[in-house]
Amino acid sequence: MQRKMEIANTKWVAAAASIWIQSFSGASYTFGIYSSLLKSSQSYDQSTLDTVSVCKDIGANVGILSGLFYTAVASGKSGNGRFFSGPWVVIFVGLLQWFVGYGFIWMATSGVIERPPVAVMCFFMFLAGHCQPFFNTAIVVTAVRNFSDYGGTAVGIMKGYIGLSGAVLVQMYHIFCKGDPTNYLLLLAVVPSLLILTTMPFVRTYDTVIANDKKHLNGLSTISLIIVTYLMIVILVENIIGMSMTMKICSFTILVLLLASPLLVAIRAHREEKDRFMSLDFPVTEKTTLLDAPKLNPSPDVNVVMSNDMDVLQAIRTTNFWLLFTAMLCGMGSGLATVNNIRQVGESLRYSTVQLNSLVSLWSIWNFLGRFGSGYISDAYLHSHGWPRPVFMAITLTLMAIGHVVMASGLLGSLYIGSLIVGLAYGSQWALMPTITSEIFGIRHMGTIFYTISIASPVGSYFFSVKVIGYLYDQVASVDDHSCYGNHCFSTSFVIMAAMAMLGSLVAFVLFLRTKKFYATLVAKRILK
Repeated sequence: MQRKMEIANTKWVAAAASIWIQSFSGASYTFGIYSSLLKSSQSYDQSTLDTVSVCKDIGANVGILSGLFYTAVASGKSGNGRFFSGPWVVIFVGLLQWFVGYGFIWMATSGVIERPPVAVMCFFMFLAGHCQPFFNTAIVVTAVRNFSDYGGTAVGIMKGYIGLSGAVLVQMYHIFCKGDPTNYLLLLAVVPSLLILTTMPFVRTYDTVIANDKKHLNGLSTISLIIVTYLMIVILVENIIGMSMTMKICSFTILVLLLASPLLVAIRAHREEKDRFMSLDFPVTEKTTLLDAPKLNPSPDVNVVMSNDMDVLQAIRTTNFWLLFTAMLCGMGSGLATVNNIRQVGESLRYSTVQLNSLVSLWSIWNFLGRFGSGYISDAYLHSHGWPRPVFMAITLTLMAIGHVVMASGLLGSLYIGSLIVGLAYGSQWALMPTITSEIFGIRHMGTIFYTISIASPVGSYFFSVKVIGYLYDQVASVDDHSCYGNHCFSTSFVIMAAMAMLGSLVAFVLFLRTKKFYATLVAKRILK
């Protein structure tokens, strides 16, 4: 019993629990599954549907409250001292919003209650999305604190699973809902709620650096790649040759076992740390060597003001904050608008239902690979070559612009290829931005600053979804049923978004020029230590 308690109280179990929560909480990325149901059951046109979806995006990205709440209840020495303190409290508040939000949407679309006004639906869609900042703040900030030397890798893994969760939830949709979006909304309200309620007490902070952190993070990374490869194979098999219900159940059972495997890493890490402690080798320290960077006093001509204890008001007064905000406005905004409308784009090109569901699932795969890959690669190049992370942001936003152009081309397979490129680039922003935020502005108020910058995502999504995609679509759609078929329905919108993504890349490059001296100092300090 004591041995089990020892294992449970480690940062590796916290990481495993965080992965499980993230793996089932990315429902916002499956909006495409029930968007058509929402549109038909509530008699929405495309612009109204996009407005409702933007409310979800606003909720999912405006996390200032979650950041402030985390600072209040979980930013102490370990955030675990009092009963009503620690990351789990933040997760629980998000869980309440999840259950109420998706529960109401299910009742509205299933006819349990009368059709609500658009404003009411927008509120509950906002509530369903607003749970995500509470989950992400608790999990991402805790991961950065627990694995401070490899924040990029840790954030990439945690943010990656929230992107991958779309594919996991789609598998559940196929098995338990049998193609019925109404039942899927009920499943969302109940099943993830129970799982999150069970695992959230294990998410705790341990402000230590262990000698083998990188080794065990690589183990989690390997498991992540195995899971994403397995999911990709399942999706392709289902799309190409089809799967019986028995095969779907078996494949999902294997997926659940794979998702449980991070616990094996936790057990192994605990055993090695205990053996090292017993041999009187003490590699545990309370100091971080990368993210807890020293305060610098850079020269005025560089105009870089960075500190590891900036609050949100101090951060907002810096140029770097607004450069990061603008880059995210262009990148995250256009990427989010793409995923929100990907089903409608496929329908306009007369894709089958199976192909449309595959698009949603594959987007989650690309999203995961972008988040995981950018975090891991940026960590590797920062440690080995001193490459500042903003340069990777500039590169990935350029790739996003290319992806939008491909989707606008209307060539055979362009939607699959374009969504692959845009999904990778979009996911990359969600791993790079939090880590850059923690390095430039510090960890203490990271949650608040990170989600203040994230406001750029729904703002950009609203502009691109409603004012660009929705407006241009309605101009060419049929007056009778608001439908449109052909490449012309969305091509102009994708060209506009490509131009804006390229603008974001240029802004990110400016941020790279302004911060390269800071990153050089950061790496030098780490080498000296």
